[in-house]
Amino acid sequence: MKKNILEYVELAGPVTMDQLADHFEAGSSKEFTELVKIISKMESKESLHFDKSGKISLPPKKKKKGFTLKGIFRAHKNGFGFVTVDEEEDDLFVGRNDVGHAIEGDTVEVAITKVADRMKGTAAEAKVIDIFEHSLKTAVGLLVLDEEKPKYAGYIKSKNQKIPQRIYVKKSPLVLTGTEIIKVDIDQYPSKKHDYFVATLRDVVGHKDDAGIDVLEVLESMDIVSEFPEDVLAEAEAVPDAPSDKDLIGRLDLRQELTFTIDGADAKDLDDAVHIKRLSNGNTELGVHIADVSYYVTEGSALDREALNRGTSVYVTDRVVPMLPERLSNGICSLNPNVERLTQSAIMEIDNKGRLVSHWIGQTVIKTTFRMTYSDVNDIIAGDAEKREQLKEILPSVELMVDLHETLEAMRTARGALNFDTSEAKIIVNKEGMPVDIVLRQRGVAERMIESFMLAANECVAEHFAKLDLPFIYRIHEEPKAEKLQKFIDYATNFGLTVYGTAASISQEALQELMAKVAGEPYADVLNMMLLRSMQQARYSEHNHGHYGLGAEFYTHFTSPIRRYPDLLVHRMVREYGRLTEEKAAHFEAEIPEIAKSTSSRERRAIEAEREVKAMKKAEFMQEFVGQEFDGVIASVVKFGLFVELPNTVEGLIHITNLPEYYHYNERTMTLQGEKTGTVFRVGQAIRIKLLRADKMTGEIDFEYLPSDVDVIEKRDKSAGRDRKLDRKNKSHSNRSRDDRSGRGKGKVHEKSASKGKHGSGLAAGEKAKKDKKKKPFYKEVAKKGGQNGKGGRKRRRAK
Repeated sequence: MKKNILEYVELAGPVTMDQLADHFEAGSSKEFTELVKIISKMESKESLHFDKSGKISLPPKKKKKGFTLKGIFRAHKNGFGFVTVDEEEDDLFVGRNDVGHAIEGDTVEVAITKVADRMKGTAAEAKVIDIFEHSLKTAVGLLVLDEEKPKYAGYIKSKNQKIPQRIYVKKSPLVLTGTEIIKVDIDQYPSKKHDYFVATLRDVVGHKDDAGIDVLEVLESMDIVSEFPEDVLAEAEAVPDAPSDKDLIGRLDLRQELTFTIDGADAKDLDDAVHIKRLSNGNTELGVHIADVSYYVTEGSALDREALNRGTSVYVTDRVVPMLPERLSNGICSLNPNVERLTQSAIMEIDNKGRLVSHWIGQTVIKTTFRMTYSDVNDIIAGDAEKREQLKEILPSVELMVDLHETLEAMRTARGALNFDTSEAKIIVNKEGMPVDIVLRQRGVAERMIESFMLAANECVAEHFAKLDLPFIYRIHEEPKAEKLQKFIDYATNFGLTVYGTAASISQEALQELMAKVAGEPYADVLNMMLLRSMQQARYSEHNHGHYGLGAEFYTHFTSPIRRYPDLLVHRMVREYGRLTEEKAAHFEAEIPEIAKSTSSRERRAIEAEREVKAMKKAEFMQEFVGQEFDGVIASVVKFGLFVELPNTVEGLIHITNLPEYYHYNERTMTLQGEKTGTVFRVGQAIRIKLLRADKMTGEIDFEYLPSDVDVIEKRDKSAGRDRKLDRKNKSHSNRSRDDRSGRGKGKVHEKSASKGKHGSGLAAGEKAKKDKKKKPFYKEVAKKGGQNGKGGRKRRRAK
């Protein structure tokens, strides 16, 4: 189609969209929308050009300067960077001498200087030729008064280590003392003329000694703002405190069902509730009821525009930056006990093998009976006599839920779902924002049970709309790329493991079997982390590509509209598709691609903020332990040293210069071997270390290696060509998201914020914290009450 468009435009000269539509017979609304999407994509790739009159033509010819590409520049704090041209392709590497003046997030033009070599596993290299658009518009930092440049009040140094240049601030009427954390608007960027930014003061965020200012500075530097605009707050205030009789019209009345919420003890936004019962045919009915946020946040409103801009709530150590004002999230959209609340529900009939037999999706009204905590439910499940007596009314429901959860978990495992349930840390801070402990979160049956039910609802809704062939937003996790999976396979063989299948053909079952085989081994968590890093990153898309990690053919996000915009959009589509028109379908089809792209970006920003704050707070916590010794586990081995992880998930670097002799790095086995002694360091190995440095500003932690009897001494067996392991101790606790791929940075632990739950013990309480090891059709009619009914079995998907 693109080829035909180019040929027509070249032949006919500048043309209008109407002329294109007539020529390609795009008469219907759907066909015209599809044509607009193609033209838009071609324009963004610069294969077509819009002139001032709005006509479409071939782009003007540029001066010859070789083959170039357009992409997004991602900076590294060490000066080099990468350019993403296409999400489906590998990034281009840009050396520090070829970066020019590009900064993080810039849209750049690059020229290829070296092609990729698949055989050697090397990436293509490029050089930045031009910068089309700067991403950085604002910056935050401590003002440093400076007289070196008299026309400026001083400069700030961004906390973002990817922006090393100073940002000079123009003088303003406001008297500044040098204690202020300020936010500025960027006016000028580094160039050949000067190697610094120039900015204008926008706001004073706070002062350097204010409690919690360190976290606020990180958030503000990423444009994650706590305060809502006045028009947004005004709309939130106008929302009533309780639904009216008029609001209930057309909703399925579920107020008589035994419905309750299960959340963390400190949760205030209770956005999901459940009910369950055994049906006469032996199947189980599970109702998942989600706060109907879309009823109050209407499309195009100030609330909606702000929610889309934020994309997601951001959870950091001592605060939450919500997507919606608290009046909604903690008020009428919170499913508090014994009050009527508007919801959207997925009511599913599930057989004894975990298969979806039938379902109903639509608008409902509920009245929850109990506000349960994970702690209470776990106590009931564990047989606590007092709790079971106290909550005997819901005891049969809880027991039935446990049975259903085990069935669903077994079903997911059977179809190839991968379990990335690794240790997650919670940083405890005091009123001043100072970290006082780092503890491991514990996930009991109750937590995993609710997760199972939310997964089931998300799959049900996604399958429903996929089968109706309507425009929809999916949560996708594509199959891993063969080259990354091959690295994992090579890595696993270093531990003497046999992997059945090749990188291009290995099944999810084979990966499951491999991870089950190493369960309990000292290196199990490290292998789990390495497998996770070989996966692609989950994202939102208008196209359904399934969810590889969950082994799901259909998946979306439906269950958290208070804190995720895609869920809010899904709720809006559930309502609108109940009274479907061709115009409405075309509208969603045009809107979804950009929303999927922007919300995926906002999600990545939130994860990055959470990681930065955690790294900062972990380093701050460890400052009081400088000079002390600890037992840790080698989490990764790189050319420049060893990353060592402590049982509380704090990770630091032993630089190669702090090792007692010269060490050679073996890229194939990912080991360091001493030149004189032959001592080998490898991942999963127990090691004794001393804390040398903990830098709160950078989040970096440095360790010193201490020879001791916990070392793993390995000698090379030259005749067999294999390593003989004499001793391995300790386990590594790596922090990784269950749903999405996470990265690792120098001296930092990168993890996604966890769901709420019980705490384990941290470093201050001892180094023996243990984690819970237990792993284990669409409706074609619109119901009168606003729901959509249908039946159909669920297909199992095997990885090929």
